Amino acid sequence: MMMREWLQIAGFFGLVLLLVKPLGSYMAKVYAGETTLLSSFLRPVEKTFYHLAGISQDDEMTWKEYSLAVILFNLAGILFLYLILRIQHLLPFNNAGIPGLSPDLAFNAAVSFVTNTNWQAFSGERSISLLTQMIGFTVQNFLSAATGMAVLVAFIRGLNRKQTINLGNFWVDLTRGVLYILIPLSILLSIFLIWSGSVQTLSPTITVHTLEENRSQLVSTGPVASQVAIKHLGTNGGGFFNANAAHPFENPTPLSNLMLMLAQTAIPFSLTYTYGKMVGDTRQGWSILAAMLILLLAFAFLACLSEAGGNPVIQNQIPASSGILQTMGNMEGKEVRFGSITSALFASITTATSTGAVISTHDSFTPLGGMAALILMQLGEVAPGGVGSGLYGMLVFVLVAVFVAGLMVGRTPEYLGKKIEPFEMKMAALLILIMPILVLSFTALAISTPAGRAGITNPGPHGFSQVLYAFTSQGNNNGSAFAGLNANSVFYNYLGAVAMFISRFWLIVPTLALAGSLAEKKKIPVGAGTLPTTSPLFIGWLVLIVLVVGALNFLPALAIGPIIEHLQMTGF
Repeated sequence: MMMREWLQIAGFFGLVLLLVKPLGSYMAKVYAGETTLLSSFLRPVEKTFYHLAGISQDDEMTWKEYSLAVILFNLAGILFLYLILRIQHLLPFNNAGIPGLSPDLAFNAAVSFVTNTNWQAFSGERSISLLTQMIGFTVQNFLSAATGMAVLVAFIRGLNRKQTINLGNFWVDLTRGVLYILIPLSILLSIFLIWSGSVQTLSPTITVHTLEENRSQLVSTGPVASQVAIKHLGTNGGGFFNANAAHPFENPTPLSNLMLMLAQTAIPFSLTYTYGKMVGDTRQGWSILAAMLILLLAFAFLACLSEAGGNPVIQNQIPASSGILQTMGNMEGKEVRFGSITSALFASITTATSTGAVISTHDSFTPLGGMAALILMQLGEVAPGGVGSGLYGMLVFVLVAVFVAGLMVGRTPEYLGKKIEPFEMKMAALLILIMPILVLSFTALAISTPAGRAGITNPGPHGFSQVLYAFTSQGNNNGSAFAGLNANSVFYNYLGAVAMFISRFWLIVPTLALAGSLAEKKKIPVGAGTLPTTSPLFIGWLVLIVLVVGALNFLPALAIGPIIEHLQMTGF
């Protein structure tokens, strides 16, 4: 890697850190119901929504009521989106006459977008009408992101409050997340993308005259910029086009690519500062941010170094006397305008944030480059993870780290003045174990059945990696893919939908149960024996806990996938 590439990575993360405090502080005010710069314009709109829905801002919910509201609201979203996908051929804004999706594919897509996964086993421009893109996918991009943020805010209240059963109101938290945070940021990013060259129109196609005489070509278009903005800001990732963020209508320039990477990371990282403000100690947020950055940077560097090194199989076939060197690294499956390093950095960010958008084909990455993307998901999407879900996932690891440290020194573990007891550890264990059990079980099922093996396009360890990546992505609500697995089949559509649903909602319920338990506890004053959770030592301990859990769960699977493929490629 050259100096300019190191500077590119450092510059990007520097910009991210500049956004953390102002955006995090703003979001803390929004969820606390305090006055912001937008309040004079949006407060009347917010109150109108509450009036029409019959909601009182003062009515709070227990963790069971909050969970029920989350589940019922999202089940309604799945049903609505499924119906739209099935009957889109009967609805307006479908000039191309695109038919409705098959039952299995429609079910998979509906669950995918409602769970913030945005896994796509179809080509957007060929399979989805403009109306479905707008009132189906784009709407769910807002609502699924706001749901994750609402659950996080409820969890923070559980940590911060004492001797209460109330965690806030889901409908209020959902409304504020959409109205004050996601919509304003999406408008700004949409305007920037349009200025950069992205498309925003209700016309499904445009006619382009080619250089050949009397020749023309129809190019798909639509309301692209508005969907691209929220898909990145909400860590959704579903592409308007099959090429996703590699398509020039979604991502026109290197500058727009930088903005999309910032959009993916801005809210997840800034929520750590929001957390610090809401619990009254911003050092807590900065320490979690530091742990997230350490994890992301470590595997981002692994991906960048692996892709910069090129493909040794190709290099070994080039005679030394030819003078031909792979100075651009591994360029297979990558855009020339972005290059290998930017593509590897984007892949690391998109898998670490649960966004899942891509500017390159991950199936063409080197084994270690692909493994870096895999591990960032397999750690539990906590570095920094999706909007809301990443931080509440990391906070669960914080509780585990505190509990283990307390056992080591013979003290009752405490965090923010709350005792961490057996019930909290049962919920934490459930949250940590559901995902790997789900991913590894479904991967084993796929490679051991004819229906699962039928979708594999590569033999040996790379074919195994394709299946492992698919269920890792769906089991962590990421949505990215190696793009080599033929996943549009009844087997993969239904099994993938189950994986996405469980990994979203079967984790949200224990999270809220944990928050409810913490909210009922008394607060204990800080004493001489209290474990400091903002020190460099604790940050390192937290990173170690996350790595050990991830390694123990997935190391055997990685060994027979990307690791053995790397050894084969390098000749060991």
